[in-house]
Formats: sequence, C-alpha cells, structure tokens
Amino acid sequence: MRSSYTYAIVSPTSLGYRIAPTEYRQVFTSDTFFLQATSAESNTLSVPAALGLKVKALSKFAEGDPMARFIRRDMRSRGIEVSDVEVPQDGPWGVRHPCNIAENGFGSRGPRVVNDRAGELSRTVCAEDFCPEKLFGEEGVAILHLSGLFCALSAESARCGLELAKCAKKHGTLVSFDTNYRPSLWKGREAELLPIFDEIASCSDILFGGDILIEKKLGEPPFFGLEFPDTKSRLSGAEILLRKAREGYPDVETFVSTVREVVTVNRHAFGAVSLSHGIITTFDPHTMPVYDRIGGGDAFVGGYLYGTLMGWPEKKRLAFGCGCAAFVSGLADDYGLPASEEQIFDLQRDDAWTSR
Repeated sequence: MRSSYTYAIVSPTSLGYRIAPTEYRQVFTSDTFFLQATSAESNTLSVPAALGLKVKALSKFAEGDPMARFIRRDMRSRGIEVSDVEVPQDGPWGVRHPCNIAENGFGSRGPRVVNDRAGELSRTVCAEDFCPEKLFGEEGVAILHLSGLFCALSAESARCGLELAKCAKKHGTLVSFDTNYRPSLWKGREAELLPIFDEIASCSDILFGGDILIEKKLGEPPFFGLEFPDTKSRLSGAEILLRKAREGYPDVETFVSTVREVVTVNRHAFGAVSLSHGIITTFDPHTMPVYDRIGGGDAFVGGYLYGTLMGWPEKKRLAFGCGCAAFVSGLADDYGLPASEEQIFDLQRDDAWTSR
C-alpha cells in the first residue's frame, strides 16, 4: 500500500436513491416512505469517512436533475467527496439515477427489494471519466474498492472496473474487490461478465466472496454442495471456500468471507473468516438484533478496509467489520456513520451502557 496518498479509499459507483416504507409496512400498502441516497459502494465508504478518512465516490451525475443534487448533498453530509462528471439528462426518456425500492420485512416475513435501473446513466461509464492516471499517479490512493454490483451494470462498467484496477496496481494502490453477486444482474450474462470478473479478481489484493467466481468457472453447485447445520460447520465450510478461492486466485493476498446465520428476519448471528498470506483467522458469529439487514455486508467491508488502513491485526479487522455490520443492521439507514471506533467495539460486549 502506498505510504503517501490524498485519498484513503476511492470507489466507482452508480449513485441512486432508495425509498422504503416506514414502520415495517409493505410497499403496496404504504403512503409514507423514507428517502435516502444509496449505493453499495457509498455504504462501504461511509464507515471510513465517518471516522475521519478522506474518501471519494467515482460516479456520473445527470445534469440538472434534482435527484442528482439531492444525492450530492447526501454524500457531502456523510463526508464523502464525489466526482464532478455530469452528462445531459436528455429529457424524460434519457438517463437517470437508479431507484431502489425496499421493504424491511419482520418476523417470518422476509425483506423484499426491487431495483429500477432502466436508463441508468452509469451503465455507460468508462475509466477515463475519472482521469485514472491523475487520480492514482498524481493525487495518490491507498485502496481502490470495487463492487460486483457496479461492475455488473454493463460490459462498459465492468471494463471500467478492470481498467481502474490495472491503473491502481501500476501506482502501488491496493485493490479490494467485493464480488457482491446478484443473480438478477447476472441472468443471461455469465458469458459476458465472468471473464472480466475473473480478471478483476486475479489482480486484486483483497477479495471478498471469491468462491462464487470459482464455482461459476468450475460449473460446481452453489457452495460446492456443502451443508452447514451449525455454527462450527459454517465456519469450517467458510474456510474450505476460502482455500478453494485461493487455488483459483493464487496472487491474491487476502480472502474474506462473512458467516451469517438467520434466526428470524430480525435476529441474526454475524461472523467472518479470512485467509491472509496462507493463515486462517476466524471471528465467531455474534448474535445481533436486525432492524434492516440491507447495507450490513457493505458496512462490514468498510470496517474491514478501515482496519486495513489502520494497520490492525487480522482478527481486529474482522471484529471491527462485524461490529460495523451490526451497527448498520440496527438502523433504518442502509449505511452507518459511527461516532468512534469504541462505539463499534462496544456492540460486541455483553452489555451496552449509556455513554455519557
């Protein structure tokens, strides 16, 4: 990782907005909705931004669109710098920012999410939109974080991710890649996406969820047919998956996998396992109440990358990432702005005292 840099983390993203019913209601029965700016990558950036690190979201904006202005303002309020790339909206049939429509679920009724991505402007993004040589070569970046959600938008966005990764590596920037696999985005497009995702994973330093790419390359059943009847076997299974991923991507330094057990919609256990430089590290699942699970995985990545930048030992990085996931899972927002490191670690104590 570079010793001097302007930005701790940068991440290409398609910034949009999310609407969710209030009070655990269903979308079609609601007349009051909660609105916020969103993207998987900005959710990840929110954690290190809140803790004082300089981060930047690389995104396009629709010129003159009031939602673009809303999104910019929301990002500024979180401490996230955004790129200044604007494109003409081109009227009602032109490009726009994506809309995420989500309901939380409660008890045994699971959460439901619908994405409206028609006309999404970031599907035409390219690496040159963000001047990569200036960004990585002159300004300097410690970590480039890529998400499979952004890279799966289109062939163009996938190539953008790959080109940014190659430029970052050339200038000594660590590359983090969360495969963030979504069947709905991959449907009918595996032949297009898998080779580019495979190449991005191959040049990554930190890889989250790499086992899904190995499964697809080998044509294996999901999770290689493994079953996880209890916590111990889930952790052992995660270790097997990480070692499988390492076989497929031998140049990657660190592989990370989360372990989530769903007791009910509103009560989960969340842990993590990593394989770094050949050494397995485990953070056992901790039970956590869940208000809304959306964004928890992104927060884990943000917490883990923050620990990486702080130079923490592996177990502490995993613990902090899991703490960030628990923090966000207790919020209506799909991102978290922790007040301090201590606030996150306190979530994993057996008691929760008022901080005065």
